[in-house]
Amino acid sequence: MFKRWFGEKDTREVIMAPLHGEVVRIEEVPDPTFSKKMVGEGVAIIPKEGKVVSPVKGEVVQVFPTKHAVGLRSEKGVELLIHIGLETVFMQGEGFVAYVRAGDKVKVGDPLLEFSIDLVKEKAKSAITPIVIINPDRMDQIEMEWPKEAKMGETSIMKMKVK
Repeated sequence: MFKRWFGEKDTREVIMAPLHGEVVRIEEVPDPTFSKKMVGEGVAIIPKEGKVVSPVKGEVVQVFPTKHAVGLRSEKGVELLIHIGLETVFMQGEGFVAYVRAGDKVKVGDPLLEFSIDLVKEKAKSAITPIVIINPDRMDQIEMEWPKEAKMGETSIMKMKVK
């Protein structure tokens, strides 16, 4: 009866692709920190260009000083890490530009970061970009999606129910 009066809280969350590129399983990331899911559950994208947009409506929690990674929290409480490339921390921010900072509110498609894909391919171990749910214990279920080609801000890559 109360659900009818007040409505049932929608706990579903959809994570959109933050980059253009090919979606691959997190287990295919050539770094055990991600492939063994030590950071969390997720997918990875092999980027076709160096632009990163917000995959959710929410808040920027952290932009790493080297601008190679950004942490977000969706309005429904999903915490995400977008980590551009592997071993890109050693680039010390070279080739990276951040458009947001901690505390900024974002919606799907808002620009977060840009990076030189050529420089990442030249100086880092890989350009593959993990998108990881770092609080999977707060999810009732997580469903990965496997589109052949993801379009940033348009293609769904993960769906879940938040507890």
